[in-house]
Amino acid sequence: MKFSRSQIATYLALTLLLLADGLLSLPATAQTYTVLYTFTGKPDGKRPSSGLLRASPRPFSADTYGTTLQGGTNDKGSIFKLSATGQETVLYSFTGGADGGFPQVNGVLLRDSAGILYGTTNGGGTSNCGVVFKLAPDGTETVLHTFTGMLDGCNPQSGLIRDAAGNFYGTARTSSSDGVVFRITTAGVFTTLYSFTGGADGGQPYGDLVFDPAGNLYGATSLGGASNKGVIFKLTPAGQESVLYSFTGGADGGTPVGLSRDASSGNLYGMAQAGGLGNGVVFQLSPNGALTVLHSFTGTDGQFPTASPTRDPAGNLYGTTIFGGANGFGVVFKLSSDSTYTILHSFTGGADGGRPYGGDLIWTPSATLSATLYGSASSGGSSNGVLFSLTTQ
Repeated sequence: MKFSRSQIATYLALTLLLLADGLLSLPATAQTYTVLYTFTGKPDGKRPSSGLLRASPRPFSADTYGTTLQGGTNDKGSIFKLSATGQETVLYSFTGGADGGFPQVNGVLLRDSAGILYGTTNGGGTSNCGVVFKLAPDGTETVLHTFTGMLDGCNPQSGLIRDAAGNFYGTARTSSSDGVVFRITTAGVFTTLYSFTGGADGGQPYGDLVFDPAGNLYGATSLGGASNKGVIFKLTPAGQESVLYSFTGGADGGTPVGLSRDASSGNLYGMAQAGGLGNGVVFQLSPNGALTVLHSFTGTDGQFPTASPTRDPAGNLYGTTIFGGANGFGVVFKLSSDSTYTILHSFTGGADGGRPYGGDLIWTPSATLSATLYGSASSGGSSNGVLFSLTTQ
């Protein structure tokens, strides 16, 4: 079949428009996807559902730390270390009792200069509302705070961030209230900085907080706001909350799940699980509250993101979705600074894993033009999830 010049021109124009609107995704370019570890369930862990922490930015030369939501000796989750050679060591298995259980549904562990790890659990503790914990290098776990479900909140859905003074900040949410932002010292002194009402100010915070140089905190709530589709909020050091953006659940997205921040511009970048074309969006929010949708997921290119996007020095964004893609088990994607969307890997749900649930990707530079992403998938492998690396071009 022959095409006229006008038909070819029309086709090219339509293609360019689709690319510009983010409706047509470029296929993956040359990537190297590697399964670093496959979980067995007991005693090593099951369903890694948080981000990973690397002790050094150098690829393949540092230990990697993380948590599993289930598995471990007691099937209540574990904290693990993966060596550069792929050897996994369980550092701690939660019991689901006073020590906590089901750690780090989203977010990333923190590690200080002494090698102590800090994090949260979604369950366990004396009220089954979760805990804030620290884990010494010798495997001794200490509970810094047990959530009660009262003014301190319950069931944290994120990890912690740390200020220059060594204090930790996080969020907790619960069905009996609308969630809180909290601060906790290394000695376990706990302070509720803000309690959400579930109204215009937002409700049920989700995902890690981020700082700006002035000490202001930024975060997302999955509910509340003008349309009850979630908000992006700012919290000053004095505890004054302001809503930067209230989602409608339409083209702008809804149910935001996490943020990252560009230090040079002050722009916030995030993902929302709903809205857009019906499968969620990637967005940019300027300091003055102007929201720009950078990509709307179609389903075939990904669906239902659950983590914060990772931004590299060139302004490219990387992230995951737990559904969609060629096989329905989620994708790893790249969104370039010119909004070109590329699928880097489509999970099969088999040996390569599937459902990359809550893990912010780690972007690691190298001496060449390529870089390596590290992440986790909560299913696949031997049905218990995997850890992976993805070398980009």
